[in-house]
Amino acid sequence: MIRYLLKRIAGAVPTLFIIITLTFFLVRAAPGGPFDQEQSLPPEIVANLQAAYGLDQPAWIQYRRYLTALLHGDFGPSYKYKDFTVTGLIAQGLPLSLTLGGVAMALALALGIPAGVFAALHHDSAAGYATMSLAVVGIAVPSFVVLPFLGLIFGIDLHWLPVAGWEPGSVKHLVLPVITLTLPPLAYIARLTRGGMLEVMQSHFVRTAFAKGLPTRTVIWRHALRPALLPVAGYLAPAVATIMTGSLVVESIAGLPGVGRYLVQGALNRDYTLVMGMVIVYSALLISAGLLVDLLYAWLDPRVRLAH
Repeated sequence: MIRYLLKRIAGAVPTLFIIITLTFFLVRAAPGGPFDQEQSLPPEIVANLQAAYGLDQPAWIQYRRYLTALLHGDFGPSYKYKDFTVTGLIAQGLPLSLTLGGVAMALALALGIPAGVFAALHHDSAAGYATMSLAVVGIAVPSFVVLPFLGLIFGIDLHWLPVAGWEPGSVKHLVLPVITLTLPPLAYIARLTRGGMLEVMQSHFVRTAFAKGLPTRTVIWRHALRPALLPVAGYLAPAVATIMTGSLVVESIAGLPGVGRYLVQGALNRDYTLVMGMVIVYSALLISAGLLVDLLYAWLDPRVRLAH
């Protein structure tokens, strides 16, 4: 298992390198530059700014300089956030974004798996149909509709929770954004768990367990649940991507100082280094999530361990 883990880590390095290379040249291929919106600056000052940041040099020289700095852990300065480095901006917003996404992912698993098991055991009842109907609603309604709707009810009408803004250490400001991010992956996990459980309950080893007189709860938690969660494990990496992309919208609407707003603003302002830093962080998180999914597969399915 350790050898397999090291191989996966070694394979992630070229993947991250390709992402960095493509992103570097794609962001520069878009029309405009980081100082084009500074209408009040004379052309001479704009030229001096480009020379100071090395933007007047050929793209391949800029690319070589960026890779050299990146190997030393330097993401470079931000072109728009004066007196801030990209590393400093990420360090400010990443803890909040990780907390937001981590809590949302934990809630999606904690609520989605039991909901899926319940829907599978009651697949012919009204309760089972109602559970899956709610899951469809969670998938269909986008986050930029859910968050204002929740803010209207719990913030404006009931005055229970703040609609937007942030106070350090305030849990109330995270409730509505976390619920908004939780709903889509929770719905998918519930549907995948239901489908996997229905399939596993028809397998021979589950029928044998029932034939031996084991109670339903024991059969589910000891025999059926682990193989039924294989589709859920396969969805975890896309779920992380869903939460990360959803946080871009949620953080912007809720006014949270996470890293999601930096990616949006960096793309709008052509802040090359900020976009690059955010893409690297998001890519590293997605690659790490894929690696954890592979290890989870090995725990859920003994055949994976035997194969490796």
